[in-house]
Amino acid sequence: MSLKIRLARGGAKKRPFYRIVVADSRSPRDGRFIEKVGTYNPMVPHDHAQRLVLDEEAVKKWLAVGAQPTDRLVRIFADKGLVKAPVRPDQTKKPQPKAAAQQRAKEQADRAAAAAAAGE
Repeated sequence: MSLKIRLARGGAKKRPFYRIVVADSRSPRDGRFIEKVGTYNPMVPHDHAQRLVLDEEAVKKWLAVGAQPTDRLVRIFADKGLVKAPVRPDQTKKPQPKAAAQQRAKEQADRAAAAAAAGE
């Protein structure tokens, strides 16, 4: 049986509330689970005590047994120091111009440097 630590959604429409549960990976998202190990309420401020309530001992126990957390929970657990933080690729690199535009920019910079050198 493959175990997952995942978020089970509750709450009203547009007012999410999540239970952090250990469940069989084949069971439905909001369906049967083995144990509830915490709650996550994204609607309260980040520094509020009720935003993330976690039974850290239970999480450590399930991780030792082999339960795999979902991607979102890996990030949450890494913030709490329960698992190693994943290496995330840098997605913010600005795209480079095409080769011809790079060549024109290089030539223009060379001409400006030459003009500055000749002016002195």
